[in-house]
Amino acid sequence: MHKRGMLLTGTICISVILSGCFQGEQSLEEIDPPQNAEAVDNLENISEEVNNDSEAVVAETVPRQLFLIDSNGMVAQQTLELPAPNANEVAAQVLEYLVKGGPVTQLLPNGFQAVLPEGTEVLGLNLQEDGTMIVDVSEDFENYEAIDELKILEAMTHTLTQFENVNKIKIRVNGHPLDEMPVNGTPIHDGYSRANGINIVDTDTLDLLDSRAVTMYYPAEHGENRYYVPVTQYIEFDRDNEFGSILQALIDGPGFNTNVVHVFNPETLLASEPVLDAGVLEIVFNEGILKDTDQAVISDEVMETIVRTLTQQRNIDAVNVKVENVNQLVNENGEAYTEPVTTETFIPTEKL
Repeated sequence: MHKRGMLLTGTICISVILSGCFQGEQSLEEIDPPQNAEAVDNLENISEEVNNDSEAVVAETVPRQLFLIDSNGMVAQQTLELPAPNANEVAAQVLEYLVKGGPVTQLLPNGFQAVLPEGTEVLGLNLQEDGTMIVDVSEDFENYEAIDELKILEAMTHTLTQFENVNKIKIRVNGHPLDEMPVNGTPIHDGYSRANGINIVDTDTLDLLDSRAVTMYYPAEHGENRYYVPVTQYIEFDRDNEFGSILQALIDGPGFNTNVVHVFNPETLLASEPVLDAGVLEIVFNEGILKDTDQAVISDEVMETIVRTLTQQRNIDAVNVKVENVNQLVNENGEAYTEPVTTETFIPTEKL
């Protein structure tokens, strides 16, 4: 009897629990759906749509060159993926991404910082037929230290002249043209261009009458970030062999205290004077320039240093590098250099 009583009691309890469960299910079915709710028939399709939308958002970026300040206080180029702007907002966008505390903040590579004073607004841009870009900015532009004045000019100029139809810039503040920069008085009445130099290296040893300012491109690094720094330095200049003078300066290496990397082997020599023909500069080196003599490999950084530097010179569109006793040069991936090399191999350019 005691066991029958326990069994009967357990049966009653189970019945009550099951009854509660069925009542719960019924009450869930009777809840009214939210207004404007749509039926979901295929969760897989929705998942695919979400993924496609995410991919579309990621795809809507474009690579842009921004000249920022590196950990050594030098103006250097970084290529960053920026949101794709409207066609007529490209130039304004790259300037906005130079502003401290602006949209570039989350994209800055390690060791880099923006250059324009915080709060600076781009009020307008006007590209003239002669390639002069007139830049109108807000008064916040004037809030910088004197030591940063040239860096601001150099960063703005080099960032905007990445577009091949922009040659130089002129600056206005709230519509008023500037004849000189507002803090340290750098003259800018005639505009500012790449010819004014960047990261200028002072020298006391050269005769300025027999020298010339040339912008060289050297690799630099911060952690795992490897990039190129333009350095304007005065070099001894042979008027009968101007390109040879530039190349010899590259081979000799950058001046002191520039915090850039010297990429040429000490055995590197020019085998003959460079020859310019129809925009292509042919350069012949000895085998000392090679990274791997047996495989005829020339270092990628050596090639990029040469091409970036020489194609900045007037009338040079491409560089054809050759080495004595070598039939076919290859890069570090084993790919042959079958055509003269242009700047676009390393830095794509476009028009506004």
